[in-house]
Amino acid sequence: MIVEKIVKLREKMRENGIDMYIIPTSDPHNSENVPDCYKTREFISGFTGSAGTVIITKEEAGLWTDGRYFIQAAKQLEASGIKLFKIGETGVPTMKEFLYEEFTKDYKIGFNGETFPLWLLDYIAKDIPEENIKYDLHLIEDIWENRPEKPSNKAFLLDEKYTGMSALEKLNKIRKSLDEKGATSYLITSLDDIAYVLNIRGSDVLNTPVILSYLYINKEGAILFVDENKIPEDVKSYLKKSHVEIRDYESIFDFIKGLNESEVLFFDKKNINVKLYKSIPEKVETIEGRDISTELKAVKNETEIKNQKNAYIKDGVALVKFFSWLERSLEEEVPVSELDCSNKLLEFRQEQDLFMEPSFGTISAYGENAALPHYSPSQSSPVFLEKKGLYLLDSGGQYQDGTTDITRTVALGELTKDEIFHYTLTLKSHINLMTAKFKEKTKSSSLDIFARGPLWKEGIDFNHGTGHGVGFVLAVHEGPQNISKVNNDVDMVPGMVTSNEPGVYVEGSHGIRIENIMVCVEKCETEFGKFYGFESLSMVPIDTRPVDVSLLTEEEKNWLNDYHKKCFEILSPHLDSEDLVYLREATKEI
Repeated sequence: MIVEKIVKLREKMRENGIDMYIIPTSDPHNSENVPDCYKTREFISGFTGSAGTVIITKEEAGLWTDGRYFIQAAKQLEASGIKLFKIGETGVPTMKEFLYEEFTKDYKIGFNGETFPLWLLDYIAKDIPEENIKYDLHLIEDIWENRPEKPSNKAFLLDEKYTGMSALEKLNKIRKSLDEKGATSYLITSLDDIAYVLNIRGSDVLNTPVILSYLYINKEGAILFVDENKIPEDVKSYLKKSHVEIRDYESIFDFIKGLNESEVLFFDKKNINVKLYKSIPEKVETIEGRDISTELKAVKNETEIKNQKNAYIKDGVALVKFFSWLERSLEEEVPVSELDCSNKLLEFRQEQDLFMEPSFGTISAYGENAALPHYSPSQSSPVFLEKKGLYLLDSGGQYQDGTTDITRTVALGELTKDEIFHYTLTLKSHINLMTAKFKEKTKSSSLDIFARGPLWKEGIDFNHGTGHGVGFVLAVHEGPQNISKVNNDVDMVPGMVTSNEPGVYVEGSHGIRIENIMVCVEKCETEFGKFYGFESLSMVPIDTRPVDVSLLTEEEKNWLNDYHKKCFEILSPHLDSEDLVYLREATKEI
């Protein structure tokens, strides 16, 4: 099937005089998760991961993806004719190196500029002459039969009792920042940034409550480019009070082409698509930088943090009920598959007040499947849990008062020495970051060593970031902070909500990850300056059965016992009968 699609694509390439066609994982807004109608990379390759780029030439086909998806991609690309290029691995050419190896004077490169991020073009083809690039092609769309329609669900307001700030207040903060930057106007293309600024949410992207739109802001007002049929009257009224005009989604390109030459336009180069960038008149002065809205939404206000804490209590209740149910089911020898677990957890979350939907596709993985960091359970080939080994569950929920994300790995029975050792090291790594104290102006990426240190001492590592920002009723993966081996220039500051998720993955054997979401808080101030640390938002017991207690320090044991004491105090009033018994056992001191 994939082979046939590539044949059809190459026919289209020949018709358009193209030697190379590039298909990223993107929509017009450079979203991490894209609506089904924009999943062109998945359509042409069969690879379902959330990150990757396919390059097709007349003779070759390749997929570039990162360490989270090496194992998954290798399996899904079998018999497709597409070669896997593991980003960052020794001896593996980058996309740029691959392109320049192929490129000659008459070589033509093509892509769909509306869904192609400008940053990617700059990265892989910055020195390619413009006459060698065609960015107005829709070759995948041309061969995609029964392509899904664009989403058409209604937008809704997120009440200010949850957001803690009105849209008008946020717009005025942005205008003040524009003045400081010397800009007269601002183009926002990131969907979660637009949703944040205007206090509106939608369902255009699965598990991420946003709506397809663009937002233009100047000193006088703002324009939301959106399908007006999606905007109900109460949202229109709210936007009108905030001096926001509504125009058709597709009209953004003509609007940008018609900008006055006196404007100084600010935008984020990482989020704009090539077609929109090319629409900016040459005489319009531009300023490029990180989205102002991204800076604002990264630091949660007191109202957001208060609501977020409440969401994590509800989520903790759902998780405890789930693990209680799972233990009883296995004890009673009721067949339980990975997919059964995912569905049952959703039922428990749906019982909670203000629940909307999952915040991402649940990773429910038993045994060796947990070695795939982004594994998805199969309905056609179910895997059933047994009373041995480890089970990993990574999941989250979207509530009207917060977005949750949590991972727990639990013992189902007898474990190997390696499973116990790796689990204990993962726990030590998790605690090491959770208890870290660091001085103000510390870059978020610098904190990565706290989590990797205990693993590195044993010659062990994991191929994904340690921590990502978490949105407020928005994307579960949010920036600009990022705890990882990749350096960034973003300080970790109080109010930032970030994950802590080290892991160990042994292909063909087992996978372990322990994840809490934490908020950065001020710890103390001394003659040497201010020092920050973290407070856990997640309230779910961490399984102590796989722990080799002899490897834990007194400080680590104290943290774990204190955390479990807090979990019991906060969750027990919401539980009864068997679930309360489970919670009491799960939070016993070690």
